[in-house]
Amino acid sequence: MVDSQYILPNNIGISLLDCKEAFQLLSKQEKLYAHYLSKASWYGGLVVLLQTSPESPVIYVLLTKIFRSQAPAELEPVATVAGLSSDEFQALLVYAAAVYANMGNYKSFGDTKFIPNLPKEKLKALVWQSKAFQENPADMEALWSLCGDLMYSLDERKKQLGLGAKGEATFFLSPPPPRRSMSSFVYLFQRISAYNTRLLKEVNAEGKTCYEIRLASVLTQANPAEGEADCKCCSTEFEGALFRVTRGDYSPIMEKVVENLQLAKTFAANTNEAQMLEEYIRSFTTGSIESHKEGSRYWIKDKGPIVESYIGFIESYRDPYGSRGEFEGFVAVVNKAMSAKFAQLVASAEQLLLELPWPKEFEKDQFLKPDFTSLDVLTFAGSGIPAGINIPNYDDIRQSEGFKNVSLGNVLAVAYSTEKEKLTFLAEEDKDLYVKWKGPSFEVQVGLHELLGHGSGKLFLQVSPGVVNICSGLLISFPQITSWYQKNETWDSKFSTIASSYEECRAECVGLYLCLNKDALKIFGYEGMEADDVSYINWLNMVRAGVLGLEFYTPENQQWRQAHMQARFVILRVLLEAGGGLVCVQHIIGSDGRPDAVISLDKSKILTVGQPAIEKFLRKLQVYKSMGDVEGGRAMYEHYSTVTEDCPEKFLTLRETVLLRKEARKLFVQANTQLQGSEVQLVEYEGNVAGLIRSFVERFADDGEQLETQLMQLYRADAKF
Repeated sequence: MVDSQYILPNNIGISLLDCKEAFQLLSKQEKLYAHYLSKASWYGGLVVLLQTSPESPVIYVLLTKIFRSQAPAELEPVATVAGLSSDEFQALLVYAAAVYANMGNYKSFGDTKFIPNLPKEKLKALVWQSKAFQENPADMEALWSLCGDLMYSLDERKKQLGLGAKGEATFFLSPPPPRRSMSSFVYLFQRISAYNTRLLKEVNAEGKTCYEIRLASVLTQANPAEGEADCKCCSTEFEGALFRVTRGDYSPIMEKVVENLQLAKTFAANTNEAQMLEEYIRSFTTGSIESHKEGSRYWIKDKGPIVESYIGFIESYRDPYGSRGEFEGFVAVVNKAMSAKFAQLVASAEQLLLELPWPKEFEKDQFLKPDFTSLDVLTFAGSGIPAGINIPNYDDIRQSEGFKNVSLGNVLAVAYSTEKEKLTFLAEEDKDLYVKWKGPSFEVQVGLHELLGHGSGKLFLQVSPGVVNICSGLLISFPQITSWYQKNETWDSKFSTIASSYEECRAECVGLYLCLNKDALKIFGYEGMEADDVSYINWLNMVRAGVLGLEFYTPENQQWRQAHMQARFVILRVLLEAGGGLVCVQHIIGSDGRPDAVISLDKSKILTVGQPAIEKFLRKLQVYKSMGDVEGGRAMYEHYSTVTEDCPEKFLTLRETVLLRKEARKLFVQANTQLQGSEVQLVEYEGNVAGLIRSFVERFADDGEQLETQLMQLYRADAKF
């Protein structure tokens, strides 16, 4: 039997992201703006297929050809003829829906591979019986030959994303150079950001090793007329290898992105939006991250838009080096009622920041009040959908110019709803309270996490030769400050493989710490006993999340596969270390006779034991981050990240119990927008696997076959490396 970790259950949760009410309130111009931004995002989302695994684009093309020719209802009798049972056909639909929702055959949350839960021979028989095969047998047979075996492969390296022998990674189409060479290369090309790049390696006809840094762009060759980015397309020899920078990665897809951003620009509401899109267009055309940063500056200035969006190579969670961004694009509509609460939180932010447990010198010189809105998602293209976002990720902009926070309201509403009978690892006496307050408490946590977690803290930076943004008095009172970020060093580049998880841990700790603040809870409408319950459930949810996080740890290579879940496990370890009976994890035998566990959190000890422990830990997290002290920060973080059996909780045994009891994450069905004359219509789908599949087939109805041809061309170009 295949380990259940690598298959998805037939009863996987699937929810429709409802944005109908918010969309209908938009003006005609706003709907057109949202429509073209959505199309740009969905086209760009196809890049993620190429960023995930070599076979992902081929699997996508194979499935899409099948379902374009026959909808699931039409395909079902064909499946019967091919020998599939009803459960096996449902498993195929679940697999296809998951490939679309994750933009590839690896889970966006956890980075483990998933395979079809039906025999390969039966799936092949269905492909051969399909209408798509009857119409073009040569193409379909070729697609199957390219991806059939890889689709099912669970070789050790194929089980998860990673680097080298530890997993799959198409950010690197071949093994990257040693760290020393990589560091030297970054030094040589220090004006190049890694966000929109991939690394390729080959040996030329003379036997010389060649490393190519490929920029994502429409342009495929240097053109001096295009300006800033062109000086970066160069080559040099170093340490016996040839290093070169080129552009043109994902060119056909980036061209579609740019076309739709140009159309969206004609419906922009103001000059900030128009200039923002102009810079994004320049960035995606030339491969310039500097242009994307400039667009992000205009985005920050665009306060309180009705239609909010962001697009580009953003989050670096999946890059083994923690530097390259995965493509994502979102379009959402403001939820005015919830946004009013967040506006109150922003207004109170400077006062709440004073409550954080580090010296004021470790806080930004000035809090740049950001936009903080609750949004109903219309479109979120990429590998997955978060509950909240704090962007841009560019350190220099965040430190001195600002940022924005968004909470995705309709995602929170369906993703974090809880059914009592499905709760694991909680004591019976906690379950009713947990069901009642998990959603509201998580809303509070997201708000505090994004605004005051990611939005807080100062980085000590070299601002010019010999000048650091540290006052001389601080160096006297804190002589331990002996390091800072040198010119061109960033948080991601310095802390590398732990940067994402470390920062998520810091933000989660801020949320835990401040949710005990009565003034903060009052902003969200909770006082008295309700406020106490919200705080308690928030802490209990974090403890439970730390246990659930063990699913995302791989003992074979001692690697964490998900930044947030590693962060939550670290917090669990900190609270367990605090002692005093605050947290208890007990192994038991469940009512079904199988291994189980139950966690408990002593509510009376949160303020006396829990809060001081988080305070001390949070202070350390910030001090190491401010100073860029990689050695100290990494040692501390990796200590708490260690999963061992040599402790009362027996974490490796607990992990097996977590895997036994785990529930698959929900998949989301998103609406489409379509032009009917000059009007934009919202097209919604059923909240099931058939609806999710149909939404993707119709998403590229006008040029789907052309896109599939282009994806296969890009696949073949990558396959030679």
